[in-house]
Parts: sequence; C-alpha cells; structure tokens
Amino acid sequence: MKYIDSSQVEKRMGSRLAKNNVAKTMFFLSTLVGLVVLVVLFYRVISGSIGWIDFEFLTNRTSTDPDKAGILGALMGSFWLMVVVAPITLILGVGTAIYLEEYAKKGKLQTFIQMNISNLASVPSIVFGLLGMTVFLRGMDLGNIVLTGGLTMSLLILPVVVVSAQEAIRAVPGFLREASFGMGATKWQTIRNVVLPTALPGILTGVILALSRAIGETAPLTVLGIPALLMPIPEGIFDKFTVLPLQIYYWTIDSALVAEYASLASATIVVLLILLFLMNSVAILIRNKFQKRF
Repeated sequence: MKYIDSSQVEKRMGSRLAKNNVAKTMFFLSTLVGLVVLVVLFYRVISGSIGWIDFEFLTNRTSTDPDKAGILGALMGSFWLMVVVAPITLILGVGTAIYLEEYAKKGKLQTFIQMNISNLASVPSIVFGLLGMTVFLRGMDLGNIVLTGGLTMSLLILPVVVVSAQEAIRAVPGFLREASFGMGATKWQTIRNVVLPTALPGILTGVILALSRAIGETAPLTVLGIPALLMPIPEGIFDKFTVLPLQIYYWTIDSALVAEYASLASATIVVLLILLFLMNSVAILIRNKFQKRF
C-alpha cells in the first residue's frame, strides 16, 4: 500500500481552501460593485423625480415649458406599440415553437433553423432597427407610424419568445402526451388540450418578459426616425408616435440647456420602471399560480 504523507494532504487542502476564499472574495466584490452602482442610480433617479410625478405629469401633453410638460403622448405611444407587438409575437412565436417541437422532423434543417433562432436572440437591437427601416419604412413605405415600430419590435423579441416557448413545451412530461394518444386523441387535439395548457405559464412568462424588453428599447425606434418630441397623442396604429424611452432620451439631451428637463427625465424613468416592475410581477404571478408539478 502506498503511503500518503499527511503533511502533503494538509498542504493541498490549504491551497484549495485559499483559492476558494480568493474566488469567493472576488465574486462578492463583483456583486457588491454592481449593487452599489444600482443603488446610486436608483438614488439619483428617485431623488431627481421627487415633486415632479403627479396626475398632471401623467395626463399633460409634451410641452417646451417644463412646468407644463407631461408624458401622456409617450404613454399612449407605448400602449399602442404593445397593441401591435403582443399579438404578433404571441401568435408567430408560439406557432413557431409548436412546429419546431411537435411537427418538425429532427434533422439538419431543424438544427439549422434552431441555430439561427438562437443566434437572432443575441443580435444587437439596432440591427433589427436597420431591418425594420429597410423592409417596413422604405420597402413597404409605411412611414414612421405605430405599425412600423410594432413590426420592428416584434422582429426584435420574436426569437426570445420562440426559445422560451420551446423550453416550456419541451418541459411538458411525455406521459401526458402518451395518455392523450392512448385515449384516441389526434396530435393537434393533444397539443391543444394537453400540451399548451400545461406549457401556458412558461409561455406567458416568456412573452411578458420579452414585451418588457420591447417597451424599454430605444435604438430600433431611433433608426426608424421616430420623433422624440411629439405634441399630438396617437389614437391608433397608423398614427405617428413616441414612446417613454425616447422621451427620456430627449429630455436628457436637453437637460444641458434647461436643468428642469433632468427632473422630467428622472420622473419618466420612474414611471417606466414602475411599468416594467408591474409587467415582471405579472409574469411571476402567472408562473407561480398556474405552474404544475408532475
């Protein structure tokens, strides 16, 4: 039997513990830096918005006078944008996920499609803005209206919705499908009555989180030439519009000339953060309420 020197074992253990402590300290410091920066940002934004958020701020139109300026136009623009984006991404995204998971034959074509969808999910948002400008703004000559922005944003978040819907469908236990087939159900009946209801919490969670990303994006809309300052309030998908992130961008730029615009930008950021928080909370509630365990 080979003799093991206890001093060498202790030395190795001490080296491993030292490395573990160094790694633990580095990860803690990295987390701490991120938290400190986040707290500072929250403090600057919230402190700058104090006294500016009220009913008039939410219901007034945009104005060159900071004391009379409001975000109603940007709020309605964001609302109409989601009216276009939500059904398109839900129908196309879930439909694509169902086809890839339930109908597509496993092979090179399916692998190629899946690889490209995964790659599109990581493409910078400004690239989708260029695509939207080429196809919808210039190719179809739609103009910088809500429909153009909604179609462009749908392209942006569609890969994310497809991937999340695929994961939700893939997580449905196989014995549920087998039980449905055993009772004489067709493939579509099984998908409609068994797979989709079971996967619905995961699908809706992915869709809502993707919509949260769309409502906070600025780069694609900037490429489309969406105005940052718009006096009229959009009343449909064929009207010109602006959104909350672009309103924040406009007021942040002009704060160099008028100091009050910085406070308006901070107040708009708080409103946008509240909307994102509510949307993410809805996603969590849906997941927790309807999630089934098998």
